[in-house]
Amino acid sequence: MTPALHFPPELLLQAQGVRVAFFDIDGVLTDGGLYFSAEGETLKRFHTLDGHGLKLLPRAGITPVVITGRDSAPLRRRLDALGITEAHFGTEDKRPAAEASLAKLGLDWSQAAAIGDDWPDLPVMRRCAFSAAPPQAHAEALATARYTTRAGGGMGAAREFCDLLLVASGRYASLLREAAE
Repeated sequence: MTPALHFPPELLLQAQGVRVAFFDIDGVLTDGGLYFSAEGETLKRFHTLDGHGLKLLPRAGITPVVITGRDSAPLRRRLDALGITEAHFGTEDKRPAAEASLAKLGLDWSQAAAIGDDWPDLPVMRRCAFSAAPPQAHAEALATARYTTRAGGGMGAAREFCDLLLVASGRYASLLREAAE
């Protein structure tokens, strides 16, 4: 099976060698809206395309890491279902969290990618070898990102980012063939 997906070569070069990918949640893996039940519980909507992309990354040797300013039971359940074990919750200062994950994984910023949508994500996005933002991101995140996804946050932006990293890693085509068999 021949992949239908193509990215500009200059983006793929920037993303080569990525071994860790940092993800924001609100505005990236969700649409950024906050939903509350009558009891005050935070509800979140996740897209299955994004989830499958996150599950594919480890098969290409890329560790997904979540760094989010919020924490909720639905979020933790979703990350558990996706097998994401490296996560930082309730973290407004995201750079130290990212540095802790890099140290734990024995990696450095040149092996990292990030996708974010607002000011708290900028310190991580600026240091990574490759960064992306969904199209509805704040202007400063868009200006910092090397790539703006076509899909919106919570609507496949994270999957698009994952696919780009998979293509850059050289594993996308083989993973696609395995899935199509």
